[in-house]
Amino acid sequence: MTVLDPVRSTPRATAAKRAGQASGLGLALAAVATVVWSGSFVASRALHDSVPPVQAAFWRWLIAIAAVAPFAIRETWRQRALIRAHLGYLTVASLLGITVYNTLVNQGGTSTSAGNMGMIMAASPVLMAVHERLTGGRLGARRAIGLLVAVAGVLLLVSKGSLTLDLAPGDLWMVAAALSFASYSVLLRRRPAELGSLTFLLTTFVLGALMLAPAYGVSLAVQGGFDARPATVGPLLYVGVLSSAVAFFAWNKAISLIGAARAGVVYYLQPVCVALLSYPLLGEATGPAQLVCMALILGGVVLGSRR
Repeated sequence: MTVLDPVRSTPRATAAKRAGQASGLGLALAAVATVVWSGSFVASRALHDSVPPVQAAFWRWLIAIAAVAPFAIRETWRQRALIRAHLGYLTVASLLGITVYNTLVNQGGTSTSAGNMGMIMAASPVLMAVHERLTGGRLGARRAIGLLVAVAGVLLLVSKGSLTLDLAPGDLWMVAAALSFASYSVLLRRRPAELGSLTFLLTTFVLGALMLAPAYGVSLAVQGGFDARPATVGPLLYVGVLSSAVAFFAWNKAISLIGAARAGVVYYLQPVCVALLSYPLLGEATGPAQLVCMALILGGVVLGSRR
């Protein structure tokens, strides 16, 4: 005769176990997206003098569409009526997360370092957390403290330890990108439950590319095209396949599992990852002061990602 464990067999214990598993998966997916996106800032910086920003963004999404379509096209076709019903929401999400965000990142890469790009983008979780609190969500004392510690690390990195910020034009473009990405992440919580993840991904990629097409045409006419060589195609394939198809899928799923504010805390890892990548790939050095700031960011992530 089998004796059931009275603790493990209760519905409450089962629900708690499932919630823990979902939380762990959500944090892992947020970390995957963050690490992959860190590489995209390095790629955008590498392309700054060879591919115009709008053209880099447009080709990124064409490549992303080609990468996602084989897996998403059947589900998307089946849900075409849902797409029409929620077209307004999908258009706004596409504008913020696809058309505007990545174009601003590419523009920022023309006049600021990859390190600064990652640092400034780490401000996005603050906006996510504030929005979640304003809409009735609870951050909790530990998460709030973690957020503040991580913010302190980011501010020290950007200001180089001073009390004033010396922002380049690219830094300002990145501030706008951070606002756009935070708004997109908040919108993800309102995604219609009946709309499949792959359907959402492919639809937003297509809508975002369509809205970017006129600007792409103007860029071609004014700036001309770019040479398709390994130094340009390689980074474009990275941002198209990994930073778009893989990272956006992981991030969107993470938001659905743990919320924008909690996933946003993991996003603070991005400056650390960018700094670690930008030195060997771009020659951007990381000094002792930056290491201290990174320790603050990591400490904030550890605090903020726990319940």
